[in-house]
Amino acid sequence: MSENSHIYDTVIKNGLVIDTVAKVEQRADVAIKDGKVAAIESSIPADQAANIVDATGQYVCPGLIDLHTHVYWGATYWGIEADAIAANTGVTTWVDAGSAGAYTFPGFRRFIIEQSSVRVFSLLHVSALGLTARTFELTIDEFVDVEMAVKTINSNLDVIKGIKVRLDRDATNGTGLRGMERARQVSDQTGVPIMIHVGLSPPDLSEFVQYMNKGDILTHCCTGLSNKLVGDDGQMLPVYHELKEKGVILDLGHGSGSFYFSSAEAMTKHNILPDVLSSDLHQISRSVNVYDLPTTLSKYLNMGIPLPEIIARATTAPAAVLKEPQLGHLKVGNPADIAIFRIENGEYIFKDAANTERKSDKLLVNTATFVDGVRLQAAKESPMHPWVIRDLNMVAALNEKGEDVHMC
Repeated sequence: MSENSHIYDTVIKNGLVIDTVAKVEQRADVAIKDGKVAAIESSIPADQAANIVDATGQYVCPGLIDLHTHVYWGATYWGIEADAIAANTGVTTWVDAGSAGAYTFPGFRRFIIEQSSVRVFSLLHVSALGLTARTFELTIDEFVDVEMAVKTINSNLDVIKGIKVRLDRDATNGTGLRGMERARQVSDQTGVPIMIHVGLSPPDLSEFVQYMNKGDILTHCCTGLSNKLVGDDGQMLPVYHELKEKGVILDLGHGSGSFYFSSAEAMTKHNILPDVLSSDLHQISRSVNVYDLPTTLSKYLNMGIPLPEIIARATTAPAAVLKEPQLGHLKVGNPADIAIFRIENGEYIFKDAANTERKSDKLLVNTATFVDGVRLQAAKESPMHPWVIRDLNMVAALNEKGEDVHMC
């Protein structure tokens, strides 16, 4: 068969394909044509494709959707480079959680969303400043601007999927529930959900849960800080049940300071998992205890959660939140956003926000990533920003002294 007569552009052969809807795996080949999934069959002849990828002994999954990241590189304290990391992690859709506010979103759209090889969506920050600085963004009243947030969202509904507010001691900085109240106003006027970041109180989760509605998202749900969902006795606190009764979505949002084994393992013992597994990947967490989304998912693999269940919570679950049903599911006609993984056996140590360690013999490793059928090529990340180096050194020094430092 000549090159011009190939039926498919690429066929991924011999892999274990994960069906993220049925949460099962099956041996199958996956064919790609014109950026779409063209066939999923038990065996597709190799001579029907211009390119063959051998996935023997590996898992073929929809591209991962990371619901909580920070990818406004060069304009914010936290931002990483999505394209540089995607090729080695299997993340094909990045959701930036509040890096941009109304004043900074135009640049985010033009230079990040429109120029990235991967898909990028936004949760607009209720503060018009976004996360240009590390924190304190809710401090100045005039910047928590409902009118400008509403106008920005309504003009960009194709890529803005929610409103973000951080409700912890530093971000609110004595302003109480003002940020939450205004986020609720923005959500009610635009129809997009709110993602609420929790950590150290004040304010206390019990105070602002009244403002949360069905479809809103509580991120950092496995925190061990004061706004946690699990008591010191390992039992779920009443506020957890209140959130679930309301239909609030629980997002992991690992981050450098927001994932505690004590909470995650206690929840798992109660057969409770976060609805969505996300990394909260940013300049700090990239370097300390998160590293990437596959490493985050490996922690749940180490807790005994089946891989199809894990992958579903990093694909179809966030796709449903985004209302982008064509993503997160390998189906004929859907975009060929595909991630291939192998499970490496060895000796690994995972850490949480408290530097608590867990040993593991399994690590999920990405071997290939496709967006719209195009295989991404690894790219070198830019050097760390100087403030990141300074703050990492500060945290390390304080940790050596036994002092706890909270970095989101």
